[in-house]
Amino acid sequence: MSGLAVAAFILGVLCFLPAVGLVLGLVALARIRRRGERGKGFAVAGCVLASVGLALWTLTLSTGAAGDFWDGFRDAARGGGTAYSLEKGQCFTTPSGSLQGVTYDVDEVPCAREHDGEVFASFDLPDGSYPGDGEITRAADDRCYALQDAYAMDRWALPTDVDVYYLTPTAASWRTGDREITCLFGNTDERGTLTGSLRNDGARFDADQHTYLLAEGYLNRAMDEVPAAEAVEDDLAGYRTWAGQVSEALRGEVAMLDGHEWPAGAERPVAALTDDLRSAQEEWGLAAKAADLDAYYEHYGKGYDLVVADSTVTARKALGLATTPPDYEGGEGGGDDPGVEV
Repeated sequence: MSGLAVAAFILGVLCFLPAVGLVLGLVALARIRRRGERGKGFAVAGCVLASVGLALWTLTLSTGAAGDFWDGFRDAARGGGTAYSLEKGQCFTTPSGSLQGVTYDVDEVPCAREHDGEVFASFDLPDGSYPGDGEITRAADDRCYALQDAYAMDRWALPTDVDVYYLTPTAASWRTGDREITCLFGNTDERGTLTGSLRNDGARFDADQHTYLLAEGYLNRAMDEVPAAEAVEDDLAGYRTWAGQVSEALRGEVAMLDGHEWPAGAERPVAALTDDLRSAQEEWGLAAKAADLDAYYEHYGKGYDLVVADSTVTARKALGLATTPPDYEGGEGGGDDPGVEV
């Protein structure tokens, strides 16, 4: 019995590597004629089945049916109850009760109930080979912290135990086309939970509040860019660059505050705030030009004190906004590993 004939038949039945099955079948027929071996029926059947399989593979690839199949498979895997199904504004719990590690299943719950995370944004990474965990984490850090203000515009209204987390692709899910990063709010305590929605976007504020928060956004985004080095001594150049960014952000904030006509009850408090912010802008600018650590710390300290001065609280109170300051010096939290892979 020709082993090549049997192999051709098996590949033909399985529709696996049809081109190989066809070649084996033709070779088997030639050897059977020369050597008088048995198995001609297997070889012929293998050739026929392999030819049919080859035709089907060609048709599938040319019409895009293969892509449709995998898209359908992926969509089914991303149905309700999975991390892939989460959308902006939804709250959920995880089986482990944690926003660290790897997860697939999640349970969507009303935000009024106790939950582990609340989705505030999502975005897709570009196609290509898997960039690695480090590169994905950097992309999530850069975009998620920048996107939070569109969902929770007033950072002062966020509880002190809330920080940014994210769901990111794994190497395995990347191979199925997963490119999405989902940005979340979660508790800074790995085992802590949240209750109630944190959403406070522009539609929830009046015109004066909205303008004030837009102006304050300049400072918030600059503060997010604090260097990774915990000590200024470890990266004085980086901290000087950051101080320059804060100075420019304060310039933008002051310009927007000055350009708005405030209601009578808020006009004087906002004017007092802009005076402090102008002084802060000068101090941060001097910190950016500091020749040594002592000079940097001197101007940084004065600038920081002016940024968190009581005039900000007074202006916010006059506008009916939250009056509990965020911890600007706390850095980007969420633990050592603020990302969950899915």
